[in-house]
Amino acid sequence: MFFLWLYSCGALGLYFSAVFALCWVKQRNDWVDMAWGPGFVLVATLGAVLQGATASVKAWLVLAMVTLWAVRLSGHIFLRSRGKSEDFRYVAMREAWGKWAPLKAFFKIFMLQGFVLAIISLPIVAVWTNHKALSGLSYLGLALWIFGFMWETVGDYQLLRFTKNPENKGKLMTRGLWRLSRHPNYFGEVTLWWGLWLFVLPSHWITLLGPSLLSFFILKISGIPMLEKKYEGRADFEAYKQSTPAFFPKVRG
Repeated sequence: MFFLWLYSCGALGLYFSAVFALCWVKQRNDWVDMAWGPGFVLVATLGAVLQGATASVKAWLVLAMVTLWAVRLSGHIFLRSRGKSEDFRYVAMREAWGKWAPLKAFFKIFMLQGFVLAIISLPIVAVWTNHKALSGLSYLGLALWIFGFMWETVGDYQLLRFTKNPENKGKLMTRGLWRLSRHPNYFGEVTLWWGLWLFVLPSHWITLLGPSLLSFFILKISGIPMLEKKYEGRADFEAYKQSTPAFFPKVRG
């Protein structure tokens, strides 16, 4: 597994270097978000190429799951950003870094994302060296993955429809799944990755780092905290915050 992971790291380094070159030419560093999902497909495909006929059914199913997830996510990000200017977070970084922006962006955005992706994808790497047959735990993990995938998909679709309606400009999305939690898309994302981790078990303990790191980033670093900072102080958001949990859905009567 270790050597396969090293190959993955090398491939991801080249991949994100190419993405950086494209983004810098276009002056759109936020395009790296669309490259996030395909990076996992690259890791899974590399495992398929290197393991080939010796791989298990479980490994091929993981490739299919990751590809489906990546296509949907990248498509959603594309539709969400189409016709809009660069994401405010990336604009702020470029302005803050000044003349060092290219170098800092390369390491602090693109190479960092590649490294984080390499850690999160540990279960994907492990499954290609795991020749165990499907088990009850596999089916439980698959069910959890499907639930998380559908929850995230529905949440993103509801938000996209809401934001595309001119009448909702400047308003908060508080309907549908967004009535149950402030970030149902993040809840679905975290859930599906824990489902994938369960699906690939039994595997090396180090694969636990994958969903754990993803959960940490979403809950504490670049997910919920960074997004909610944008709305701090707004009366409607503060009221929404008081009545609706940030992550785990609240069962309402």
